[in-house]
Amino acid sequence: MTVSTIKKVFPYPIQQVWNLMTSLDTYAWRSDISEIKVLDDQKFQERSLDGITTTFTITKKEPYRVYAFSIENKNMSGSWEGCLYDTDAGTQVIFTEEVRVKKFYMKPFIKGFLQKQQETYMQDLANALDNQG
Repeated sequence: MTVSTIKKVFPYPIQQVWNLMTSLDTYAWRSDISEIKVLDDQKFQERSLDGITTTFTITKKEPYRVYAFSIENKNMSGSWEGCLYDTDAGTQVIFTEEVRVKKFYMKPFIKGFLQKQQETYMQDLANALDNQG
């Protein structure tokens, strides 16, 4: 299992960060996906720009604190957890992703892939929050 964690503080209220992160209807701010399809209250799918569909099953949703789900696609399976903390500087987020690759030849590349994916998400989130003001 490969684990990657990223942390960042956004100078915005925790409610604003949470609402943007958890909205499955508002995803145009995401530069790495072309579509989100809601399957039911607990499941949704994201389609990446290169056509890979990933299914997410929500495993924990504690408003303004924790958002977590399992992840499954043709290349990997695992979990993602986002924790939010109210700080004097705004909202600190800590995202941890744990995945297991399904194709052995991908194993050497998965850590770098996860880190790049997390950095892209953080930058997209920062830009979207800045645009909201």
